Amino acid sequence: MTGAAGGIGGGIVARLAAEGAHIVATDRADGLKQAVAEAAGDTAQEWVAVAADLSSGEGADEVVNTAIDRFGRLDVLVNNAGGGIIKPFLDHTPESMRETVDRNLWTTVHCCRAALPHMLAAGYGRIVNVGADSVRNGLYDHAMYNAAKGGVHGLTTGLAREFAPSGITVNTVAPTGTDTPTVLSRPPEAVERYRKTAALVPIGRFATVGEVASAVAYLAAEEAGFITGQVVSVNGGTAML
Repeated sequence: MTGAAGGIGGGIVARLAAEGAHIVATDRADGLKQAVAEAAGDTAQEWVAVAADLSSGEGADEVVNTAIDRFGRLDVLVNNAGGGIIKPFLDHTPESMRETVDRNLWTTVHCCRAALPHMLAAGYGRIVNVGADSVRNGLYDHAMYNAAKGGVHGLTTGLAREFAPSGITVNTVAPTGTDTPTVLSRPPEAVERYRKTAALVPIGRFATVGEVASAVAYLAAEEAGFITGQVVSVNGGTAML
């Protein structure tokens, strides 16, 4: 479980722990162990926290190897690491563009590359990536973020096709705006703008962390074995098909 230190990541950790999963949680943030302990709660499942920079192959290998060493297998990979540098396209620098792609696309690529050999050997695996519904709706100031998350969506379909015969499914959950603690702790004027934008959603609000986590948990489950190569939008009807 990547990007596990809080927000959507913390919600996914809590849901997977409740479902009975043993969890290897990783993030670069300070306080990772405390965040995972709070998210996992009093469940009887084991968990371990590994601080790592997943934008490098070495960091991804470390986390996957920890899972194999600790639990002897790797059934599920949830790629939630990311985060946008949201600004108008022409305000980006080469450094901020590179960081946006590193955070969102390369973390996912490296973790998939590290995990897939173990899933192939087992003949089973579930990979769930966290994308972004803004890829579909062209949200203002999200061009670079959408480029990175769009890469995640494309990686999903490519890997799904390649590894479907091997018992491995690959899907993406793409949330719209989500009521994370970080979003709700912004200055009051920023939260007010957020709420006004949420009113444009057909359901009339943005997603809760639990709603995103439930979609991830389903696609990570054994019962979702006939769903692969999909980008599942958790968006309250903002974009429809």
